[in-house]
Amino acid sequence: MSLGEWVLWGFAATVVLTTILAGGQGFGLTRMSIPFLLGTLFTGHRDRAKVIGVAIHLLNGWAFALLYLALFRAWGGGGLLRGAAMGAVHALFVLTVVLPVYPGLHPRMASEHHGPDVRRQLEPPGFLGLHYGFQTPILVLAAHLVYGAILGAFYRFG
Repeated sequence: MSLGEWVLWGFAATVVLTTILAGGQGFGLTRMSIPFLLGTLFTGHRDRAKVIGVAIHLLNGWAFALLYLALFRAWGGGGLLRGAAMGAVHALFVLTVVLPVYPGLHPRMASEHHGPDVRRQLEPPGFLGLHYGFQTPILVLAAHLVYGAILGAFYRFG
């Protein structure tokens, strides 16, 4: 995959993933907004946080696309199913490892052990992001399956 293809498909896959998650939030399937959570790492201004978070999320998507492409190359190819399987592993890592430790990294998020205060007002996601709704893990898994499938489907070696 060339640099241009990585930029194109990494961006496309990230936009689709972000749209699925934002759509799920809009339809009330989850209260989680990854761009908002990322943006509030840097500012307490809620509107600016969303803009900053979308930019960070797009950059993260490109960075993860590089990891996916490196693994496709190491394994001798991509493919829709291989990409979707990597997306599933990615989602499980986010849900079981990243989200539960996020309160320890985030300056504006309460934790499971220390409730909200004046400075830490964001609700912690909890295991599998279940504090943001019981459909959150399903939505995160579906979005990452599609992300990986897009990258796998359009991966070309060479």
